[in-house]
Amino acid sequence: MTDGGDSRGRPVWTPALPRSPIVREGLVAGGERVLPPTVVLAAILAAWQAAVVVTDLPTMILPSPVDVGVALLETYPTLLGDALVTGATAALGLVAGGVVGLALAFAMTYSRTAARTALPYVVALRIAPLIAIAPLLFLWFGRGIPARALLVASMTLFPVTIAALDGLRNTPRAYLDLAESVGASPLATFCFVRIPAAAPSVVAGVKIATTLSVIGAVVAEFVTLRSGLGYRVFDTATYLRTAETYAALVVLSALGVAFYLVPVVLERALWAEP
Repeated sequence: MTDGGDSRGRPVWTPALPRSPIVREGLVAGGERVLPPTVVLAAILAAWQAAVVVTDLPTMILPSPVDVGVALLETYPTLLGDALVTGATAALGLVAGGVVGLALAFAMTYSRTAARTALPYVVALRIAPLIAIAPLLFLWFGRGIPARALLVASMTLFPVTIAALDGLRNTPRAYLDLAESVGASPLATFCFVRIPAAAPSVVAGVKIATTLSVIGAVVAEFVTLRSGLGYRVFDTATYLRTAETYAALVVLSALGVAFYLVPVVLERALWAEP
C-alpha cells in the first residue's frame, strides 16, 4: 500500500499489517506455538556449543553444532535418499498395521469369540522383543523393504487395535439409544454412530503408531544393514564419523516429527471449529 510521500511528493510504499482479526489471531497463535520450542532449541544449541568450547573434546567424541551443520550440508543428498527409504518403510508398515488393527477392532467389537481369540495374540505380539522377532521375519521374507515394513506393522498393530477397540466399545449410551429410537440398522449405527464416536481414540492410537513406525524402521535397518537412516547412523558411528552420525540423527528426528504431524493435522482438520 502507499502511505504519504517523500520530500519530492512521490508515494512511499509501506507494509500494511493484517487488519482482519482472524488473520491477527492466527499469527499470534502460530507465534505462541513456534516460539517456545524455538527458544528451547536455541538454548540447547548454545549450551551444546559452550560445552564443546569449554571441554575442548575431539570432534569424534562430541562435535559442535557447527560441525553437525557442516556435515548435514555435505551429506544431505545421501541423507535425503536414506530418509526416503526409512520413510517408505515406516509408511508401509504404518498403513499395514493400521488397516489390520482397525479390522481386528471392528471384529472384536461385535464378536466376543473374535475378541477372546485375537486379543491375546495382539498383546503377545507387542510384548515380544522386537530384536527377537526381526531375525525371524528377515529369515522368512528376506531383507527388503516389504520385510522391514512387516516388522514395522508388528509394532503399529497394537496401539491402533487397542485405541480403536476402546473407542468403539465406549460409544456413549445416549448416542446408541438415539440411533435405536429412529430405527437405525446395526450397520447404520456402526457406520454413523460408533465410528465417528471412536474417531478421537483412533487418532490417538495412530499418533502413537506413527512414532513407533519410525522406530521400527530404524531397528529393521540396524538388523539388515542395507539402507536407510538406521543403517547410516550405524555405519557412521562404527567409523567414528560422529558429526555425520549426529546429522543423520537430526534428519531422523525431523522424519519422526513429520510422521507425527500427519495425524495431528488430520485431527485439526476433522474437528476444527467453524
